[in-house]
Amino acid sequence: MIERRRLLSIGGLCLAPLVSWAQPARTVYRIGILANSAANDAAGPLPTNPYTSAFLRGMREFGYVYGEHFVTEPRGADGRPERFPALAAELVGLRVDVIVGTGVAIPALKQTSTTIPIVMSAHSDPVGQGFVKSLGHPGGNITGLSLQSTETTGKQLELLKELVPGPAPVAVLWHGAGKLYWKAAETAARTRGWKLLSIEIQDADELDAAFKAATDARAGAMLVFASGITFQQARRVAELAGRGRLPAMYELRPYVEAGGLVSYGPDIVDIWRRAAGYVDKILKGAKPGDLPVEQPTKFELVINLKTAKQIGLTIPPNVLARADKVIK
Repeated sequence: MIERRRLLSIGGLCLAPLVSWAQPARTVYRIGILANSAANDAAGPLPTNPYTSAFLRGMREFGYVYGEHFVTEPRGADGRPERFPALAAELVGLRVDVIVGTGVAIPALKQTSTTIPIVMSAHSDPVGQGFVKSLGHPGGNITGLSLQSTETTGKQLELLKELVPGPAPVAVLWHGAGKLYWKAAETAARTRGWKLLSIEIQDADELDAAFKAATDARAGAMLVFASGITFQQARRVAELAGRGRLPAMYELRPYVEAGGLVSYGPDIVDIWRRAAGYVDKILKGAKPGDLPVEQPTKFELVINLKTAKQIGLTIPPNVLARADKVIK
């Protein structure tokens, strides 16, 4: 009996490694990231890009550990939107589990894949541009977060008029695909008795002429809607506004960080963090088409005092006191 027990014990020791070897390996998900910045800024577990960093923070909040549960496959257009189609094709070719894309990259992603789940990190108008069927029921393989830009237009105009009161018209710079934003501005201005000057552009080559038209018309200020063109050219847009000493309001913080005067709109960093919630649901089996598109919940007022000084504008104390961030 003793010998039999000893043999069983030895047999168990011999079989233990076999049982361990038979256990399935943990799945390490691959998450594609398609951003406007340089790919190196979004690489690894400690990216320098604030938006990718916010996304990884969101993943940690859901219990995911980089390198153990997932890794990222970052691709960056480096401010060149024409690169998005090729970069989207690279990610699709890698057969990543899900792709998180900046708003201006969504057209390229939609054209490249109809099967890989795609999470929008802040698209201006996903319904109007046909990327989802509706906010409540997106359908297809795309979902995520919307900027809902038209809902903040009235507030942006009000802030501009506080900064630059008077009867001079406000020039509105908008891209041809965003006519909805111009209509929202028209409605908001009409109810308040303000004059607007519509300046529509189709490509970046028209920016210089657009600002010249605004100054020639003696516009008192400018409202710049976020679009693929103006976002990619944020620094140039800010420089043109500064050269014309034209106080300009933008929709998103990156414009002000690039030298713009003031922005009021959704917190993009917070939106990238919230994108992790969509990735979590998708990795657990949810279909993108069944996940409602979320609207912004956090808005911020950002003011660049250096730019204000350069154009000779004094920011009223009551406006400065309401700022969420002041760049000096």
